Amino acid sequence: MTQPSESHAIATQPQAIDAPLTASAAFLVLTVGTDDAAIATARSVLASTGDLIKDIRIRLSSGLFSCNVGIGHRVWGPLTGQPAPLELKPFQEIKGATHTAVSTSGDLLYHIRAEKMDVIIEFEKILLEAFGDAVTPVDDVAGFRYFDGRDLLEFVDGTANPDGLDLPADTIVGAEDPAHAGGSYVVIQKYLHDLAAWRAQTVETQQAIIGRTKFDNVELPDATEGQKAHKTLCTIEDADGEHDILRDNMPFAVPGSGVYGTYFIGYSRRLWVIEKMLERMFIGDPPPLHDRILDYSRAVTGVTFFAPSRGFLSALGD
Repeated sequence: MTQPSESHAIATQPQAIDAPLTASAAFLVLTVGTDDAAIATARSVLASTGDLIKDIRIRLSSGLFSCNVGIGHRVWGPLTGQPAPLELKPFQEIKGATHTAVSTSGDLLYHIRAEKMDVIIEFEKILLEAFGDAVTPVDDVAGFRYFDGRDLLEFVDGTANPDGLDLPADTIVGAEDPAHAGGSYVVIQKYLHDLAAWRAQTVETQQAIIGRTKFDNVELPDATEGQKAHKTLCTIEDADGEHDILRDNMPFAVPGSGVYGTYFIGYSRRLWVIEKMLERMFIGDPPPLHDRILDYSRAVTGVTFFAPSRGFLSALGD
């Protein structure tokens, strides 16, 4: 017989937030139609996503496959019929003196990870067939692992990710919002790189901008005043200590069109932590000393979601 504590653990089991980095990934962003039929279809597909994942996974002879689903503020109420998570809201535009973190549309996020792209394509095909005309894709980006986990600026990405027991502590909502325990806030941004301008900089300048050495990924000392490095601006501390987020960024590219970029995705227990990071990057600390990486990487999307627990998602079909 299942005990109450066991039932709670099952109901609040997170999605695959901590799934390992893979060689391939996709970021599928959808908007949901406003009519009752579209809402009903979207709700049904969300509830059955766990089954769709298993249908794909059982076909694999080897390799990893995972998919996390995020729900945006606009459709949270209509789709779930439940009060929204405490911090969930639309992505807030952040306008600095030089650069802007734009806010764009998106109701659902499917973050799909696998070792091979064919698996991801198959899953997306089945998923979109299930949604039918209830949704409209607004972004679909295929990411790839670039050598030893580097971005296309050729620096190692994700070094500051939490691990061990720090990982769930930094990414999974707990007793502070019991109705949404097991969930995680998710922010996505698509960045386009000006590689010609970046490569025109010396390695020393690039390292000062990032805050790490380029070839062996060693952290450089923090600036004590004036312009701060990217890694310093993205370090959030308060009276409770340092607050980390989980980044599962992936490079993407269309070389024939001259498109090279990084798809940022951050998972956090506290949405305000990601918001503070972006504020420090785009506005500066102190203003107007923005993150100099933005002079070479332009944000063209920005959306916030909440990835509820597995139990919450499956219950949408009840």
